[in-house]
Amino acid sequence: MWLKIIESQETIILTKKEYMKICCIGAGYVGGPTMAMIASKCPHIQVAVVDINQKRIDAWNSDMLPIYEPGLDEIVKKTRNDNLFFSTEVDRYIKESEIIFISVNTPTKEYGSGLGQAADLRFVESCARRIAEISTSPKIIVEKSTVPVRTAEMVQTILKSSSSEIQHQVISNPEFLAEGTAIPDLLDPDRVLIGGESTEEGNQAVQKMVDIYANWVPKDRIITTNLWSSELSKLTANAFLAQRISSINAISALCEETGAHVDEVAKAIGTDSRIGPKFLKSSVGFGGSCFQKDILNLCYLCRYFRLPEVAEYWEQVIRMNEYQKERFVRRILEAMFNTVSGKKIAILGYAFKKDTNDTRESPAIVICRRLLEEKANLAIYDPKVSKQAIIDSLKLSDEQISSIEFCESAIDACDQSHCIAVLTEWDEFKNIDFESVYQSMIKPAILFDGRNLLDLEKIRSIGFNAKGIGVG
Repeated sequence: MWLKIIESQETIILTKKEYMKICCIGAGYVGGPTMAMIASKCPHIQVAVVDINQKRIDAWNSDMLPIYEPGLDEIVKKTRNDNLFFSTEVDRYIKESEIIFISVNTPTKEYGSGLGQAADLRFVESCARRIAEISTSPKIIVEKSTVPVRTAEMVQTILKSSSSEIQHQVISNPEFLAEGTAIPDLLDPDRVLIGGESTEEGNQAVQKMVDIYANWVPKDRIITTNLWSSELSKLTANAFLAQRISSINAISALCEETGAHVDEVAKAIGTDSRIGPKFLKSSVGFGGSCFQKDILNLCYLCRYFRLPEVAEYWEQVIRMNEYQKERFVRRILEAMFNTVSGKKIAILGYAFKKDTNDTRESPAIVICRRLLEEKANLAIYDPKVSKQAIIDSLKLSDEQISSIEFCESAIDACDQSHCIAVLTEWDEFKNIDFESVYQSMIKPAILFDGRNLLDLEKIRSIGFNAKGIGVG
């Protein structure tokens, strides 16, 4: 980009505008929105998001972004091709950039040692090896992916083992954004955590990261720690949040047996300043890419460091989450005379939470699979999740897929159904004309609100047999 700095009748002098250059490897739910926000708030920084997935990059460069997040479209379209770029030229941007964010997937291992619990770090390792191989200048490598404690040590070892004499710095900068509220979370974060080595070079690298975020984040919210504290803080934060959800879900089962109302219990305990009201909303269970994965990773680390009792404590959070989903299916079966074979069940919502199209670890996956095992016919509607995404997540046979109707509206899904199951708290479900829906349903009309989203008393007055979570 060229800027005109002097203009007269005789002379026009142009000078090249100098940018700090950063890139992010991984164009997913974290990398894309985070880099878009940095580009928006730091016009003096050139930001590149790179990925080997051509289809994903094409989507980021189109009018239909690959992820849905309220407010993201506006930010991307404002900065794209100005100081924000999406590209498959991974090597080019690694070479050009001063700071490189690693924001690739770290799924739970599905093979070998640590099966079912440990984080699979092959993509992080691959990034580190590529950076070491092609870099011609010192880089600051930023861990943005959720990684186990001491992953930075692995990255450092790979970088130092390179034949090059270049000295790189590794920093941990975990993301605390929540899907569905990613833009407000990035715009006004509770904190930004930056961990680095306690050396002169490490401190300088940390300060460069602080300077970037300080363009819009108050400095008292930017917390600096050592590398290992930063890595562990991310896992711990997610474990604590998931624990609160499992705790209130455990109480919801007791509420149903005793006649208490879980929302009233949550409100009562949430007014205690020592507890607070957040993450006390009972539901069919938590989902998303982080909570379960991070807790399992935490459990693996505890066992690795010979702390089995600590591991067992955190494993119970996962067990309770699975129990809540199974309990929801069991209640549907009981209400439908212990058989759903051949019956149509309307599934309202498939994403793991509202305002996202992410289906990873969504409770809807388990619930739909279980209902299909019971030979139910499903009519699924979600305003943002595509038919293909649902099919991919369920991993079903052709015969099972034939038992699913993919609907364009909630009304279509509910028509001639025996039962409605609300699995995602989309706001539009509050405005459904349930009187009309009731008329179109097979009687007795049954509704299970898995998010305690609806006014059940009003719905019952229409004629529904309506049940919520933790409502006696």
